[in-house]
Order: sequence, then structure tokens, then C-alpha cells
Amino acid sequence: MIWLVAAFFVTAVLYASVGFGGGSTYSALLALSDVDYRILPLLALTCNIVVVAGSTVRFARAGVTPWKGALTLTAIAAPAAFVGGITPIEESAFMALLGGSLVVAGLALLLPITESTERPAKLAPLMPFAAAPLGFLAGLVGIGGGIFLAPLLHLARWNTARGIAATASVFILVNSLFGIAGQVLKGGEGRLAAAVDLGLPLLIAVAIGGQLGSLLAVKYLPQRWIRLATAALTIWVGGRLLLALW
Repeated sequence: MIWLVAAFFVTAVLYASVGFGGGSTYSALLALSDVDYRILPLLALTCNIVVVAGSTVRFARAGVTPWKGALTLTAIAAPAAFVGGITPIEESAFMALLGGSLVVAGLALLLPITESTERPAKLAPLMPFAAAPLGFLAGLVGIGGGIFLAPLLHLARWNTARGIAATASVFILVNSLFGIAGQVLKGGEGRLAAAVDLGLPLLIAVAIGGQLGSLLAVKYLPQRWIRLATAALTIWVGGRLLLALW
């Protein structure tokens, strides 16, 4: 358990530094620890909420959240996250989907971010079409979806970098809440109790790690190096999961 708490702490530091929750990596770390895959999404989504709640409030107070667009995307994704949460899935399919999503997410983190507005945002109106699939994936395997949404928004020149980070935080927070609701409805009180028994030390670790990550991002570490470290961790954990299926 000690190594798992430490791994959750490091994950929270890295993901919070780039504006995400880390749910996909939390799920993968739990899977590699042989935790029952049926309670992974409950734990991962709860950790997501702990990490991104603070950043959502900070972005809102700073006045950088583009509420109209953020709420539009979130309103489309949230019901799909609930549906994902109540959808049954076999363990092998769950692990393959989780491992694959982690590798793709890590590669997405390597995409360059720019504030340039030279090119028109022609793809921005298409972003709502991506919201529902990402919401469903969020509820199904225990991710927030923001790690996939943010690169798409950057490619579409949907908003400024800070506006996109704020949108991703809102997206992750609400999807995680709806995903948990679906998971609880699917699994009942037994799985929820099991998740609570295992989860308290992990929640404390991500709460501290999330705050430290935000501080490092603001005052000390360059974003480029943080994103590279986060991408490396995400791809490594996802690759480990996929290799374990062979």
C-alpha cells in the first residue's frame, strides 16, 4: 500500500501541474496492484474530484473560465458519463480500453500548445461532437476525459490555453460526479464500501499532491518539462497494462 500511496501522490503532482485529474493513471495503478477492476472507476473518479475541484474554483475566481462553452461541452458529456458508469464491461475489455486510452492520452500530452491566433478556429464548432464519447469513456473506465478534450480544443483553437485548462477542469469534475453516480448504481453499496475502505489513504495522497502540483506549476517548474514527465508516466503505465494482457 505504501508504494501505491506514493504513486498516487506523484501522479496527482504531475497531473495537477498540467490541469488534469489523473483518473486514468489512478485506475491503471490500481489495476497493476491487482485491485478488483470493478471498483477502480469509483476510486479513480473520486481522486479526480479531489484534484480538480480546487483548480476549478481557482480558474473561476480568476475569471478565465469560458462558462458558456465549458458548460455546453459538459452538459453533453455528463449524461454520457452516467451511461458509461452503469454499462457492464468484462475485465479483459476494461483493461484493454484503459491501457489503450492511457497510451493515447500520453501521446496527446506531447502535442504542442500555442496561444497563436493566426489561424481561424474553424474546427471549434465541432467540439461538442467529441464531448459525448469522452463522457462515456470517463464513466466506463474511471477517467475525467479532460486529458483527451484539452488537446482537441487546442488543435481547434477553441480558446486560450488558460481558458482550455479551465474548461478541462470543469469537464473532469462534472464527468467524474456523473460517472460515480452510474458506478454506484451499477455496483451497489458493496462496491462503494470496498472503495471507501481502500481509498482514504489514496485520497489524502492526491489531495496533498494536487495542491503541490498547482504550486509547482505556478511558481517553479516549466510547463514543457511537466507535460513531458506526465506523458512519460502515462505512456509507461498504459504500456504496462497492455503488455500484461498478452
